Amino acid sequence: MKVLITGATGLVGQALVDLFHKHDIEVNYLTTSRSKIEIKPNYQGYFWNPSTSELDPESLKGVSTIINLAGASVAKRWTSSYKKAILNSRVDSLMTLKSALTKHDHQVEHLISASAVGLYEDSLTKFHEEEDYEKGDNFLADVVEKWEAAADEVGELGLEVTKIRIGVVLSDHGGALEKIKEPIEKYVGAPLGSGKQWQSWIHLSDLAGIFHHVMEKRLEGVFNAVSPNPVNNKELTECIADRLEKPLILPNIPAFVLKLMLGEMSTIVLGSQLVSSKKILSTGFKFEYAQLKPAIADLL
Repeated sequence: MKVLITGATGLVGQALVDLFHKHDIEVNYLTTSRSKIEIKPNYQGYFWNPSTSELDPESLKGVSTIINLAGASVAKRWTSSYKKAILNSRVDSLMTLKSALTKHDHQVEHLISASAVGLYEDSLTKFHEEEDYEKGDNFLADVVEKWEAAADEVGELGLEVTKIRIGVVLSDHGGALEKIKEPIEKYVGAPLGSGKQWQSWIHLSDLAGIFHHVMEKRLEGVFNAVSPNPVNNKELTECIADRLEKPLILPNIPAFVLKLMLGEMSTIVLGSQLVSSKKILSTGFKFEYAQLKPAIADLL
């Protein structure tokens, strides 16, 4: 079996490559950096440039599934130009794939595209399921809506399409955990805002497992990729501090301070999405890290 991955050199992409190689799945990957192109028996890179709709058609040969993880990080300051980059990087990537699949012979049957729980309305009480939710009224929700619509547009070519709405990814290789851990280690960690906002989190290895599970079982549609046991920001911060054996000395950082520091981007840390994993569980997927404490213990 052979897959094509966009965003393979990122946090989630690297975890997927490692998992696929354990299952003897060959990986082709697309990169915008020619210096990151490697050629190995089961791991081969190809150049692409979504901003100009350029893609090496050799990357499609023998591929049955495309996993799309491409997109500019949302964790950089949201200037008006960078907000365009956040959106365009996601939509352009999918439109470049669609263009290549239209022009060239291929055996691709399944597109699995990353999405995000940022689509959901900010609420302390609403439990969001894949087909039963309120859309958020903010930039991130608008981006996710357009991102998913672009994936569906690729599906118009006759492919099966799966969208994975990813929560807060916990990893020992950067990402959210690193950003929470650093101030705690320096004795300046504290819950953010009220600390009551929900954090629907997932361990990186479980996230990779969901992509593999969806591919193996040829599952179509939308699936939330979050642990069955979300926690609030205060619980997450305290769990990390306990594991590091560091006290939380400071009071909560007020929401207005975060808004002053981060601007519109503060929605990332102050937003509250309580998200269900019931649908992916109903397909037979088993989480290795369903509870926060063992997940943090494994990563720290």
